[in-house]
Amino acid sequence: MNMEPVLQVGGMELQAGAMAQAHRHRQIQFVEDKQEFSRFPTKAGRRSLSRSISQSSTDSYSSAASYTDSSDDETSPRDKIQVNSKGTNDFCVKNIKHAEFGRREIEIAEQDMSALISLRKRAQGEKPLAGAKIVGCTHITAQTAVLIETLVALGAQCRWTACNIYSTQNEVAAALSEIGVAVFAWKGESEDDFWWCINKCINMEGWQPNMILDDGGDLTHWVYKKYPNGFKKIRGIVEESVTGVHRLYQLSKAGKLCVPAMNVNDSVTKQKFDNLYCCRESILDGLKRTTDVMFGGKQVVVCGYGEVGKGCTAALKAMGSIVYVTEIDPICSLQACMDGFRVVKLNEVIRQVDIIITCTGNKNVVTRDQLDRMKNGSIVCNMGHSNTEIDVASLRTPELTWERVRSQVDHVIWPDGKRVILLAEGRLLNLSCSTVPTFVLSITATTQALALIELYNAPEGRYKQDVYLLPKKMDEYVASLHLSTFDAHLTELSDEQAKYLGLNKNGPFKPNYYRY
Repeated sequence: MNMEPVLQVGGMELQAGAMAQAHRHRQIQFVEDKQEFSRFPTKAGRRSLSRSISQSSTDSYSSAASYTDSSDDETSPRDKIQVNSKGTNDFCVKNIKHAEFGRREIEIAEQDMSALISLRKRAQGEKPLAGAKIVGCTHITAQTAVLIETLVALGAQCRWTACNIYSTQNEVAAALSEIGVAVFAWKGESEDDFWWCINKCINMEGWQPNMILDDGGDLTHWVYKKYPNGFKKIRGIVEESVTGVHRLYQLSKAGKLCVPAMNVNDSVTKQKFDNLYCCRESILDGLKRTTDVMFGGKQVVVCGYGEVGKGCTAALKAMGSIVYVTEIDPICSLQACMDGFRVVKLNEVIRQVDIIITCTGNKNVVTRDQLDRMKNGSIVCNMGHSNTEIDVASLRTPELTWERVRSQVDHVIWPDGKRVILLAEGRLLNLSCSTVPTFVLSITATTQALALIELYNAPEGRYKQDVYLLPKKMDEYVASLHLSTFDAHLTELSDEQAKYLGLNKNGPFKPNYYRY
């Protein structure tokens, strides 16, 4: 007899050693701060793909982990007529002929995403997402492809676009398009291309999305503004970024959020793993690939000491860098002090630091005045989701010269000859300029999949028109699925111990207010 406890997710039973019965959903308070939505594209149109030294970083380059060089074809994907092997042309990628290379990338990612594969096998027979029409806007990488193909295996129809103009792996986008997933994305999109792809992903005759998976809130905002009637038909939104979650809270506070939404970013399995451990490894990778910088002895200032900032500072400190932290929050500031970092105002160290890394989720964290005072050869980059943290727009003035050095690396040159190295034009460094650890993304992707299943199958009335945290039982379930990779063995409470702590032997083991 199988005595393994069962987790019920949206009518689907899932087993795991640490799982048990029903769960409670806890609603979070709204954020008070206001933040503007991303602007819509202007009528300037698509930018030229010419390779002048002053070119925009939105020009087309192959992905960091690419087998093929997309620079041999400078034709915009929007101007191409492409058909996959099944005769379908409902997609827009760099080159559909490179699907085979993308398939190899996906197969490599699958080897380190065993939790998603396990979820796929356990739930495939029940098809918990049958009838779900999911429109997604995330980074399109091999790891995301494993998530998308898992959603398809669970019964969903998917249409996908990219949340970042630099992070798309062209071959992976081709591989997904080859199997029938409508993908509209390529590496090096212009601003106009970006919004065009989002619109094409949504606006398909005879196809009405009923679920949204978003990373940054641009897709949600576009549907809300451009297709208000369609927005009301959405059954649930799953959002995984600080920026996107902030937007959802603002909509909710204004009484304009007419569908339930799941805040995945603040789930434990996203925040404490993806935000922290992923950035701890990928910050070094992104900087090294783009600049070949030596970290030992370098003076670095990290703006923001949330989970992303904690990961970045830990990695740089371990490499021998002298690390400063800027913060607005006294609690995070005290944490930084206790971890051995000096908390400063950016203006106090701006003339002496070698590297500035932003990870606050805010705007204009590094201003033109501060960039003017940086020393020659210093590096500026961003680890936050949006490209608003560094005031890049202020650098596009006639007195400054932009010189392309390599993909995603620009020298901004002042009249006196001073050069500041700007990475990815202030966009997300790790996914724009390098890759991120597959295993950590498996944790986030599994969390996203369970959130979609839960919202899609939730009985009427369980979720109001509001923003919710992932239930604690699901967080624990996601973690339990990944323990086998490390051959980790959980200790089990005795009946006496469970009674003493006032817990169910199978969890949840921490109250919702526990900070981890």
